[in-house]
Amino acid sequence: MDLQLTAKTALVTGATAGIGLEIARALALEGARIIITGRDRAKLDSAIAAVRTSGGGEISGVLADAATAEGAAIIAEAAASVDILVNNLGIYESKAFGDITDSDWSHLFEVNVMSGVRLSRAYLPGMLERNWGRIVFISSESGLAIPQDMIHYATTKTAQLSVSRGLAQLTRGTNVTVNSVLPGPTRSEGIETFLRSQASDPSAPIKQIEAEFFATARSASILQRMVEAEEVANLVAYLASPRSSATNGAALRAEGGLVNTIA
Repeated sequence: MDLQLTAKTALVTGATAGIGLEIARALALEGARIIITGRDRAKLDSAIAAVRTSGGGEISGVLADAATAEGAAIIAEAAASVDILVNNLGIYESKAFGDITDSDWSHLFEVNVMSGVRLSRAYLPGMLERNWGRIVFISSESGLAIPQDMIHYATTKTAQLSVSRGLAQLTRGTNVTVNSVLPGPTRSEGIETFLRSQASDPSAPIKQIEAEFFATARSASILQRMVEAEEVANLVAYLASPRSSATNGAALRAEGGLVNTIA
C-alpha cells in the first residue's frame, strides 16, 4: 500500500537507535524527508547512514537535546516547518517507589513529557494553518497498566496520553491529527539489561528470562513476546500518513487494542 508520504517532512526525536531509528527508516522508505535529533554527533551520523543504507530517501540530523527548552528551540529553528512530528524521545528505569527522588521525577518528566510538549507547541500552529499535519506520541502500555517498579515512568506515559488527547481536541474539523502509540515491552537497546535486572536468575539464557518476564510481570500480554521495533514503526508510519485521516485522538496499543478514539 502506498502511504502517500512522498515529499512529506517528518521530524523524529530520539531516533539514533531503537524504535526511533526504525520509525525514521519506515518513513524514509515511504518517501518522506526525514529529520532526526540526537545529543551525540557520532550516533546521529551513524543513524543517518543506517537509514540511507536501507534505501531511504533524504535524511538529515539536528544535534540537540530535545529534552531541554534550549534544545527544542534549536530543533525548531533548524526545522522551521514539518508535516509530521513523532515525539519518540523517552527513557525508563526500574526503581522502588521509595527510592525515586525528586530529581528522578523531574528528569523523566522533562525527557518523556516536556520534549513532546515543547515541539508540539512549536509545530501544531503551522499544521493547523496549512490544514494538514500529523503528531504521534510514542507512549507505552505502562501508561495504562502501571508497573509497581516503574511508577515515575508510567506517570509520564499517562501524561503523554493526556497531552495527545488534549491536542487532538484542538484539531476538530481540520486535516490535522494527534495520536498515541502504546507499545508493550519492545526489543531495543538496553532491554536485555532491564530484563536481567527483573529475572530470578539474571545469568539464565535470555529466552528463558523473557519467558519468565511475560509469565510473571506481563501475564496480561496478548502476544507473550517482545514487540519488535519494526512492528511499532509500521503502525507509526500508518498514523503519519494521509491513509489514517479518520484516526484522531486515539491511543493505539502496539500489540492490539484501541483506547479513546474519536473520528
